[in-house]
Amino acid sequence: MPKMKSNRALLKRIKVTGSGKVMRYHSGMGHLARHKTTKQKKHLATETTVSKSDYKRIKYLIQK
Repeated sequence: MPKMKSNRALLKRIKVTGSGKVMRYHSGMGHLARHKTTKQKKHLATETTVSKSDYKRIKYLIQK
């Protein structure tokens, strides 16, 4: 049986902390940022944790 492969595209977009939390970035900062407020851009630039409903699916994709 072949080895399980991690989803490389997902691994480039998330980070796993030492305690096991999965961190992600907000969407909406790729382009068209000039019409967004400074407060909105500052909030979108921060990392946040992955929701509980997505956690199980993401852990499966990042297994090695």
